[in-house]
Amino acid sequence: MTATRTARSARILFSLCALLALPAYGGEPDVAWVERSRALADQLMSELKAELGQAMQQGGPVAAVAVCKSRAPQIAARLSASAGADVGRTAIRLRNPANAPDDLERAIMQGFAAELSSASPAATAPPEAIFESRSAQGTERRYLRAIVTQPVCLACHGATLAPEIVTAIARDYPQDAATGFETGQLRGAVTVRWPANR
Repeated sequence: MTATRTARSARILFSLCALLALPAYGGEPDVAWVERSRALADQLMSELKAELGQAMQQGGPVAAVAVCKSRAPQIAARLSASAGADVGRTAIRLRNPANAPDDLERAIMQGFAAELSSASPAATAPPEAIFESRSAQGTERRYLRAIVTQPVCLACHGATLAPEIVTAIARDYPQDAATGFETGQLRGAVTVRWPANR
């Protein structure tokens, strides 16, 4: 874990705990679960990016919309089942209502958005956050990593979309709110939620 990543994670973690008045993790995070979470986030985004790239080459952005609708949930479900965690994606401005954030995820993403808006263009690592919540059932651990809008994302999430993309999105996501983005803005977040354990 790099010092920059650790400092950024801790800063987001402790500011959110103060904001939400929830119990905070009190020290250096358990590296094992954080690193497992990072690996799952990497795998989800790597597999999805590969399938989106292939779809774009074979059928253009309309095919990419179909991949996001069908394959992204399948990849997330497979990773969740194999890891014993809930792996997925969420966003403040949703395309798929099934990915709606809870209050903690929304607050974390608002922090991500603020950080990205003030980040230098040379910043390479997307913001991330870790959180532990203790209850009578045990300790629930959560990891979030920002999904930063890239130039290729604008074909389906930008301010100006081709008519066939507008049609495909309206057909598959009638409540879509995930357009109008610019490169470098927060698109959403990868989430990894480990169930409570004693």
